[in-house]
Amino acid sequence: MSSDGSRRGSDDVQEAGFGGLLRRHRREAGLSQEGLAELAGLSVDAIAALERGRRRAPRAHTLRLLADALRLNSAERTQLTTSARNDTEAPQPVLRRPPAAPNELIGRTAELTTTRRLLGQRITRLLTLTGPGGIGKTRLTLALAGELSDDFPDGVCWVPLAALTDAEAVAPAVAASLGLHPMDTSRLLQDIADQIGRRTLLLVFDNCSHVVSAVGQVCAALLESCPNLSILASSRELLRVPGENVYVVPPLTLPEESELSAAVRLFVDRASARGYDLTGQLEQVARVVRRLDGMPLAIELAAARTNVMTIEELAGELETSFGILAGGDRTASPRQQSMRGAIEWSHDLLTAAERDVFAQLSVFVGGWSLGAAAVVMSGESAPGPVARAEALDLTGRLVDKSLIRVTRHGGVARYDMLAVIREFAADRLQTTSSVDEAVRRHAHFYVGLAEQAERELRGANQEEWLERLQSELDNLRSAMAWALQTRSASEALRLSGALWRFCYLRGHYAEGGQWLERSLALLPTTDDPSPALAKANLGAGMLAFLQCEYDVATTRLVTALAQYKELDDAAGTALVLQRLGGVARERGDYRAAEDLHCQSYDLFEKVGDQSGMSWAHNQLGFVAWLRGDLDIAARRCTKARDSFRRLGDGEGVAWSLISLGAIAQYKGELVQAEVLLQESLTLSQRLGYREGVAWSLNQLGIVERRRGLTERAVHLLDESLAEHRDLGDRWRSASVLEELAAVAQQRGHSEYAAFLLGAADGVREVIQAPVPEVEKRDYLATRSAIEESLDRRAYRTAWSAGRSAPLAAVADGYPEQSSAPHPRYL
Repeated sequence: MSSDGSRRGSDDVQEAGFGGLLRRHRREAGLSQEGLAELAGLSVDAIAALERGRRRAPRAHTLRLLADALRLNSAERTQLTTSARNDTEAPQPVLRRPPAAPNELIGRTAELTTTRRLLGQRITRLLTLTGPGGIGKTRLTLALAGELSDDFPDGVCWVPLAALTDAEAVAPAVAASLGLHPMDTSRLLQDIADQIGRRTLLLVFDNCSHVVSAVGQVCAALLESCPNLSILASSRELLRVPGENVYVVPPLTLPEESELSAAVRLFVDRASARGYDLTGQLEQVARVVRRLDGMPLAIELAAARTNVMTIEELAGELETSFGILAGGDRTASPRQQSMRGAIEWSHDLLTAAERDVFAQLSVFVGGWSLGAAAVVMSGESAPGPVARAEALDLTGRLVDKSLIRVTRHGGVARYDMLAVIREFAADRLQTTSSVDEAVRRHAHFYVGLAEQAERELRGANQEEWLERLQSELDNLRSAMAWALQTRSASEALRLSGALWRFCYLRGHYAEGGQWLERSLALLPTTDDPSPALAKANLGAGMLAFLQCEYDVATTRLVTALAQYKELDDAAGTALVLQRLGGVARERGDYRAAEDLHCQSYDLFEKVGDQSGMSWAHNQLGFVAWLRGDLDIAARRCTKARDSFRRLGDGEGVAWSLISLGAIAQYKGELVQAEVLLQESLTLSQRLGYREGVAWSLNQLGIVERRRGLTERAVHLLDESLAEHRDLGDRWRSASVLEELAAVAQQRGHSEYAAFLLGAADGVREVIQAPVPEVEKRDYLATRSAIEESLDRRAYRTAWSAGRSAPLAAVADGYPEQSSAPHPRYL
C-alpha cells in the first residue's frame, strides 16, 4: 500500500499541469497516444502536443472529446478543465527571436531559394551555412530565419554564440534562448530536450566556429531527442555531426561586361549611403569588387572608404594591398571591423600544423593541385603515399575551416584562397624562416610540370595538357619570376624553354619571348652548347618570328641551328630548319622556304619522326598555296591532315584544315572551303589555339566577301584582325586589312578602303614582307577599283593617313556604313 502510494505521489509531482494530468489519465486507462487519438477523433500529434505542453488552451470541444474517450467521472472532468485553464493563464517561456536586419540583403535570391527548400521542405534537419569570415553567413542566416518563420508553427529560436568564450557556455546559451533558467544544470541538455519535445521548432545557432565541438554535441543530442526539431547553423567550420547538410555560402556575383552584378549593387548601395555619387563610374566599381572577389564584408569596408577617397584612388590602392579594408561599423565585433580581423580570428583557431601549412600554401597563385601542395609541404620532388596523405588531411582541414576553397572540374580537384585570405597567409609566411624554401619548392615543382607538359603537347593528350598549363599559368609566371629574380639560370632556362610551345599555342608570344631572352641573358658566354641552350634559342627565334621580328628570329634560329648540329641532334636541326623556312616564306622567298622545308623533311625521315614529317608536308603545302600552286598544295596538305589525325595532333589537324580551306576558296569552291574552315575554327577554339582561330576567321571572311555577304565578311575579318593584332602577328594583320579594304570598296567606302590599304602598306614596310603571291590578284583589283572611284588627291590623302596610323588605331573595327569620310583618317 505504501509502495503504491509513494509511486502515485511521485507521478503527481512529475505530471503536474494539464499535460502531465492528461498523460496520467491516459496511462491509467491503459491507452497509448495512438489509442487515445483514435478514440477521441484527434491526431496523434495533437495528443503529443498537449502532453508535452507544445499546445496550450485546448478548446472546450477538445476537452469533452478527451474526457469521453478516457471515461472520466465528473470530478476528474472538472480537474482536467481547471488544469487546462491554469496552464493557459500561466506565463510561458518566450523564445529569443532573430534580431532585425540593419539593412537590405542584396544579391542572395538564389542562396535563399536553395537553403529555404532544404529546411522548409524538411530535406535536412541540420543545415550549416559555412564560408570564410566576411562572406555574409550571419546576414544570410538572418534572412533565412525570417523566410522560414511560417514553416515552423512553434517558432524560430535565435542562439547567438559570438560572445561566448567557453564551450561549456553553449548549452546554457541555448536554454536562455528557449526561455529556460533552471537552477539545476546537471541535466541541462535533457531539460532543453524536454522543453522542445515534439514541437516543430527551428533552432538557429549563429557564429559557431570557436565553440564548434560543443555546438556539434548539443545539436546531435537534440536532433536525436526531438523528432520535429530543425537546426540552422552558421559557422566557418563544419559541425561534423550525423545528418549535417552543408551549404557553402558563395561570394556575390561579379560583373561581366556591363552587367550590374550583386557585388556592384552592394558597393553602390553602401557608398551611396555615405553620400558618394557613383554615376558613370560603374567600371571602376567593377574593378574594385573583382579585386575583392565579391566578399560582402570587404565590399562594405571598401565602400566605407569612399568618405575620404575617390573610387579611382580606392581601386588603385586595392591593387597593392588590402590594408585599407578596416574602419567598419563600431557597433560590430572587432573581427567584423576589418578584413584582417575577420581572417585573424579564424587563423587563431588553427592548430600549429594547420597554421604552418596555411602560410606555406600562400606561395601558390591562382590555385593549386594536391600534388603541388604535397611537394611544397614535404619538400620531396615526388611525394610518396604518406606525404600525399598528410597533404590531403591538412588541406581538408583548412577547407573545412573555410580558409581554402575547392573546385572540381574534369575529374580533378583544385584549391585556392580568396585574395584577401592569401595576402594574410603570405604575410604570415614572410615572418617565418621557411619562406625561401617554400618559394624554391614551388618553383621546382612547376619547372618539372612544364617539362612534363612539353612532352605531351605534340600528341593525343595535347588538349588536356594545354588546359592544365593554362590553369597553372599564374603559378608558372610566379616560378619564372623567382628564377629570374634569384638569377637561377638553369631553372630559368629549363622553364622558359619548356614553355615556349605552350606560349605559341595559347598566344603568349611576347611574354614567352621575354622569358627566353631574359633567361638567355643570365648565361655566361660559352662555346659549349647544351640541349637546354639550343632549345631556348629555338624557342626565342620562333616567338620572335611569330611577332614578325624577322631579323631577331633569324639570329636566334641560326644560333640554335649551329648548336643542334654541334650536338649532333638531327631532330632539333630539323625543327630549326622548319622555322627558318617560315621566315623565308613570310618574306616572300618561296624558293628558299621550300628548300629549307625539304631539308627538314629529310632529317625527320632519317630519324623516323612521323610528326616532323607531317609538319614538313604541311609547311611545303603552305608555301605552295601562298605562291599560287594550288593543286600541289592540296596534295601535300591532304597528306599532312591524314597523318595528323592518325597521330592525334590537334594543332596539326587545325593547320592542315586552314590550308585546305584556303586552297578551296582560292579555287572558287566556296561551299567546301566553308566546311573545312568551320571545322578548323571549332577545333582551334576547343584547343584555345589562338593563331588557328585568327586564321580560320580570316579565310571565312574572304569566303563571305566572295559570296557578296559583306556584312558577315566584315564581322569575321574584324574578329580576325583583333586576334592577329593581339598576338602581335603583323604579317597576317596586313593581309586582313587588305581584305577589309576590298569589302569597304564593295560597299562604296572608297576613301576608307584607300585608308586601309595605306595602313597595310605601312605595316608591310616596317616588317619588310610583301603581299603573298596568291593574294596579289585581289589586292591589285581592290587598288584599281579605288583609284577609279577617287581622284588622285583624295586617294593619296586617305592612303597616306592610313599609312601613318598605328595598327592599334586601325584595328578598332569596321565603321558603320556612311557616305561621310571615316573620322579615323581625317
